[in-house]
Amino acid sequence: MDAHVLNECEALSFGGKAAFPEVVGRLAANNVERYCADLVKLEKFYYSPDGESAVVPMPLADPPTIAKDWSLNHVRGAIRDIQKGEIRYPEFLRRIMSAGVVYYDVFIGGKKAIYTGRNGDFHVEPFPGGK
Repeated sequence: MDAHVLNECEALSFGGKAAFPEVVGRLAANNVERYCADLVKLEKFYYSPDGESAVVPMPLADPPTIAKDWSLNHVRGAIRDIQKGEIRYPEFLRRIMSAGVVYYDVFIGGKKAIYTGRNGDFHVEPFPGGK
């Protein structure tokens, strides 16, 4: 994994200059098989199939307190709005944090993301166009 590519993907996401499918494509080309976005620590942990890993900070300004209670409807609403291009990544993060998400995992080969709350509540979201 090239740390420059990881940092570039993070900057493109936060700057609204690349949508999720493009970022995932760049990560896959950089030998990333999965990543975990820790919304408590505001860090992303990237993993390759051969066991290599890297950590990149998430530059979210003014993050909200993560809600104690899980709201699946609000998580789904934030996902739909970002997929439609109605919000950008920083707003998406604020909304899922306000809905109780403490971290989410993205599985590039499995074409899904799993959003998890502090009490083990979770939502599995297939990639757009995936199964």
